[in-house]
Amino acid sequence: MQQPPPHAPWHPNRREFLYVGLLGTVGMTMSDLFRTEARAATARQLGASAGKAKSVINIYLPGGMSHQESFDPKVGSPIEYRGPLEAVKTKIDGVQFSENLKETAKIADKITVVRSMTHGEAAHERGTHSMFTGYRPSPAIAYPSMGSVVAHELGERNHLPPYVLIPNQTTPYAGTGYLGSAFGAFALGSDPANDNFSVRDLTLPGGIDEQRFAERREMRSVVDAHFSALEKSDALDGMDAFYQRAYAMISSKEARAAFDIKAEPAALRDSYGRNQAGQRMLLARRLVEAGVRFVSLTYGGWDHHDNIKAANGRLMPNFDKAYAALIRDLDERGLLDSTLVVVNTEFGRTPKINGTAGRDHWPKVFSIALAGGGMKRGYVHGSSDATGGEPDSDPLSVEDYAATIFHQIGIDPDKTLMTPGGRPQAIVKDGHVVKDLLA
Repeated sequence: MQQPPPHAPWHPNRREFLYVGLLGTVGMTMSDLFRTEARAATARQLGASAGKAKSVINIYLPGGMSHQESFDPKVGSPIEYRGPLEAVKTKIDGVQFSENLKETAKIADKITVVRSMTHGEAAHERGTHSMFTGYRPSPAIAYPSMGSVVAHELGERNHLPPYVLIPNQTTPYAGTGYLGSAFGAFALGSDPANDNFSVRDLTLPGGIDEQRFAERREMRSVVDAHFSALEKSDALDGMDAFYQRAYAMISSKEARAAFDIKAEPAALRDSYGRNQAGQRMLLARRLVEAGVRFVSLTYGGWDHHDNIKAANGRLMPNFDKAYAALIRDLDERGLLDSTLVVVNTEFGRTPKINGTAGRDHWPKVFSIALAGGGMKRGYVHGSSDATGGEPDSDPLSVEDYAATIFHQIGIDPDKTLMTPGGRPQAIVKDGHVVKDLLA
């Protein structure tokens, strides 16, 4: 069933009107169902090559995390470039991280750090677009996010949405672009760090138990058969499939169990941290373990133009504890090799501390981290110069970054998709898989 165009009035026919009333008995609106259908749609798997990763966890740090105050401290540079934080040794010989990454330093032998990420977009929106889509922004076309491409190419597993956002869609560039709403992300609607966290679309409303839900489903099938006999329309077959997938999603015990973070042992939840960083990363681990293909989570606000020492000190320790716990947890469960964990941001910060003790936007060079999914362990790729202003070796472009991610999850980055206007569009244009990153 097609949704009406934006702002157009919807005049339901008798059958659609009855469906809306019926859905109301289980607490769902028609808009809820459209979103559920989009999340549950089974996508094509044509042409996918064998990748090392079965799932991706994308940890996005919005605002532009400083590379100098994270993975690329400028030890030995003048104080105005080095900044206010000290550095700590890591498990990689001769490599140091900033002092607020003490726990990550202990698991550095399990990850790859890229110190030479680069692009030319100094505005938040444009930098975010680049990192979520693998493309520079264009007024002529809306590019899909990497998560939506994964949903389109690989589809669902275990009645779980292929693409999940934790907790919500905070940027339009995490969306579907020209692929259409069927490949959009499932957004939680609430934060797993909250004590009363629940996923509304996967939770039966109060007063509706399993038996009553099954009865409502059977009632719908009776009504559906009646109108099918009357109307004899091929379109009704599509509507039947539509509702079947929607019901499969909301009635799936596997789906509801995957999102039940309270099922985790208290000690494990504590090891991640009872905060936004910790509980979001723990839920991401549960989801990929259950079968979700692409989980994208956000944490913090890293636009530190002022007093970067205090700002970093408020955010980084929680990230540090949670990220190190996630990598250890995945590794101990035997999931790290099949789960690609990405830490990224839209750009870095200026080489020199500004007049308000912070750093400003700087896309010329910045740092990201990759772990698992066939990436090298204990490796630093590329470098920035002595002041952190330019790539000094092995610059990594957005296109090559995106191509490498897609390759590792089994999607050919050169594959051509079609826009609604019939225009062929490569998943990644002019991107190359960076073999130096791969194990």
